[in-house]
Amino acid sequence: MLKMTRCVLVLLLSLLVFCDTARCEATEGGSRWLVSAALLEHSNLERVWENKLPIRKAESLERLFIIGNRIYALSDRNYMVSLDKEIGNVIFSRDVAEVGFPVVGLELYKDELFSIVGNRLVEIDPESGTERRAKTLVVSATCPAARNSSYFYVAGADRRMHTLRSGDKVQIFEAAAENDSMITSIVADERFVIFATDGGNVISIRPDRPKLLWQFDAAGGIVGPIVRDGSSLFFASGDTNVYRINRFSGEFVWKYPAGAVLERAPRVTQEVVYQYVCDKGLAAIDKGNGELLWQLPEGVDLLAEAKGKAYVITKAGKLVVMDNNKLKRLYSVNFVGVSKYAANVTDSKIYIADTEGRIACLKPVE
Repeated sequence: MLKMTRCVLVLLLSLLVFCDTARCEATEGGSRWLVSAALLEHSNLERVWENKLPIRKAESLERLFIIGNRIYALSDRNYMVSLDKEIGNVIFSRDVAEVGFPVVGLELYKDELFSIVGNRLVEIDPESGTERRAKTLVVSATCPAARNSSYFYVAGADRRMHTLRSGDKVQIFEAAAENDSMITSIVADERFVIFATDGGNVISIRPDRPKLLWQFDAAGGIVGPIVRDGSSLFFASGDTNVYRINRFSGEFVWKYPAGAVLERAPRVTQEVVYQYVCDKGLAAIDKGNGELLWQLPEGVDLLAEAKGKAYVITKAGKLVVMDNNKLKRLYSVNFVGVSKYAANVTDSKIYIADTEGRIACLKPVE
């Protein structure tokens, strides 16, 4: 009788532990899912896919990139994982640089990835992650490289933009701002190359020679990359303004006075420009006229936009949904397990992750 009583007691205790664990997992998202099913239902989202990146325990996820039809995840030890962004399966995973080497940007041109790793311009096979070609640079890069069909454009610490022929990487010419300011961003196509500087200059030149086409000058340095969108360029300046100018002529379209320090480039969607403003949160700006739509003080960045709704991540790890038409906050959900994300400005998918390598794709329920 005593033996049976002990067995029953052990069984009851085990059941209590199981129930308590299950309750904690339901509350906190559990050990399996990055965001629990209950939280997704509350936020009117559904899970498209979720995966665990094959990164080692001693490292952590550092950055996510959305490029073409892939998601690229880079760890703090320069281990890169490429995933199909539609279904989440791994395309490749491998070391792309030695530990400690800076990886400056990751871009796709046609069927080739390119980046600046350490002091090398590297071209990478997007299917295998293997290095195809590399060129040792004579100067350190200050921002991601750009390219068109004929040239690579690399901004150097010598305050010059170095133009290298795409085939053999022979330098063809250099260009610089008249005030000799540092280059912070480059965009290029077949008709012109445009670079911005920390002196507030946005300069357009011919892609094959240093012939000036136009120049726009802001009162403060250009922060982060220039965003090219159709016939316009959008950028943030150290003078606390967000600018829109014409890409072909450099003519001023509008500026939004943020009233505080700007440290990042804006996110540009079809109708809205989202700008993080220090100590003021995320501002949503009408893309057409530059007028403020709404400002979320705790907002940090845009995750995605869908049917007039903006999905915003906050400092406290919450997802806040804003209505861009009614200009009001709709609801918020606890996303406390999310520490990494990739801002998506092309469709409604939300890409989130944690430092341990759990990564998920979510979308609004239709």
